[in-house]
This record gives sequence, structure tokens and C-alpha cells, in this order.
Amino acid sequence: MSAIPLIDLADPSGKHAVAAAIGQTCADTGFFLVTGHGADSEAIERGWNAARAFFDRPLADKLAAAMPYPGYPYGYSPVKGETLAASLGDVRPADLKETFSLGPSAFRRLDHKPADDAEAFVFSANPWPFEGDEFRRAAMGYYQAMSALAGRIMRLFALALDLPETYFDRFIDQEASALRLLNYPEVDEPPAEGQLRAGAHSDYGSLTILRQEDSPGGLEVKGADGTWIKVPAVPDSFVINIGDLMQRWTNDRWKSTLHRVAVPPPHPGRPTRRQSIAFFHQPNWDASIACIETCLASGEAPKYPPIGSGEYLAAKFRSTVVKA
Repeated sequence: MSAIPLIDLADPSGKHAVAAAIGQTCADTGFFLVTGHGADSEAIERGWNAARAFFDRPLADKLAAAMPYPGYPYGYSPVKGETLAASLGDVRPADLKETFSLGPSAFRRLDHKPADDAEAFVFSANPWPFEGDEFRRAAMGYYQAMSALAGRIMRLFALALDLPETYFDRFIDQEASALRLLNYPEVDEPPAEGQLRAGAHSDYGSLTILRQEDSPGGLEVKGADGTWIKVPAVPDSFVINIGDLMQRWTNDRWKSTLHRVAVPPPHPGRPTRRQSIAFFHQPNWDASIACIETCLASGEAPKYPPIGSGEYLAAKFRSTVVKA
């Protein structure tokens, strides 16, 4: 298999062959691309176009949907509003990107007082732009399409780990997932030393589904030898990678790999703007993530204590906020 393999989820060899291929690359790099995914193409295009239109709006319009305070999980965050490398304790200049994020409260509200800080965090209200519902409907439609695809991939994960196909269903039936629209503006001057479009980080949850465009300064994955491997932009595909909780679930059998978005050098006459959309699939906020039995060899002890999905997500997200 190549460093970033392309896997057809509709492979006629069947789901067990697909699951085996996925299991191999999750153990190698934790990154792969999928085709034959069956995701709703109309919802994908509507979401993509709505994201482009939103980021094209004046800054004042976007700030009307801003995160209410630093560390809030949803809404608009302007350029240099986040430092992803900080999630690993790395001190770097702020990232050269702007984002709009939404979470599960766009679809359901709690019918009770939050049990703890993690639940309150995950179900925070979503700020939205003031004008019209077209953007809201498009973003929510994209979220739902990715949620369905994530559920399908989680079943393939179960097969790859020698588990019943529906093993993960009970952990994700009230998922705490988030959708993030990302825009990396044109590069018109050299970045500060150590500055990236998105600093090196691992993702926090079970898996991530990314749509990216073919543009300069794209996604890169850190290889086992320390080199950075560019992830190709393949038409009608998604980039899939596992997150920290899946690595913990599998007792490090699968890898939550460092990745980043590079800054291309300024180049007059060549567009350097880049757009992507990431769906961060997160188990239920109260799910306890503990070592899976099939990932524990005889006589081996789990490497990690059980941890709550929401607890882990909240702590990681807040660590990335740019301090005023």
C-alpha cells in the first residue's frame, strides 16, 4: 500500500476486504482516501458552495456569527484566531486560516441541565449569520451527509478490529461531532517564522472526513521517518484519518498521526487561496473510551485509563485558543 492509499468503499471484493485494507493503513499511517463512498453529492456541493459564499462576505458580516468568547466551540473564528500546534504543547504563531464550526446542538437540544462541563461544552448553542437560512440549511445538510458516511466507516472499523459490525453503534448514536468550514486566504507575504496555515496536530475524536481542493499549500502528513507527505486531492474522494480517541480505543494499534497545512510561498499571478471542509466525528459526549478487548494481547495491560469523550474533546479544543 502507498503512504496514503486510495480505498474504494464500493470494492466488489466486499466489505471484509475493504475493512482489511482500512485496518492496514490505520496501523501504518492512520490516513487514507476513499472513493465509492455514496455520500449525498447534492448536499456536498451545496455545503461547499455555501462555505465559499460565507467566506467571501465582508469581515463584519462574518463576525456577526463569531464565537461569543475565546474557547467557545462553534461559530466564526477569524484568521489567526487559533493555534492548533498548542494542542500538543507547541508554541507557534497563530494559524493563517478562518473557520466556521457547528456542532450537535444544531440538530438537538438537551432536555435536561448539563450533567457536567463536558456536556455543556459539546451542546453549546450555534451562532449563525443573521441573513437568511440558506447557509444554515446547507451546512446542516453537509453535516448529516458526513454523519451517515462516518457511521458506515465506523462499521468497517469494527470489522477491521475483529468485532461485530455494529460494535460502535452504541457509542455514536448521540454523536458529539462537529463540522468545520475552513478558508485559507491568499498568501501575499511570507509567514512569520514557524507559522503555518494549520499547525501540526492530531485530531481528537474517532475519525475525520475531509474534503479538500487541489491548491498550493495543502494537507501534509508526518511519516514514520519524520518527513512530511503531501496528501493528494483526488476528485470525488474524501480524506479519512483516525483521531486520538480511536488510537486510545485500539491501545495504539492504530495511529492518530500528526498532520498540518503548509503555507505556499507568495507567487504573483498564481492563486493560493484554499478551502476545505472537515467533519470531526466524535463519540457520544458521555461515552467512556476504554481499550477494546480485541486490541489487548494476552498478558498485556491497557496503555490508557478510560476517558470520557466529551471531557477529552473540551480539554483539547480549549488548549488551541489564542490567548489575548
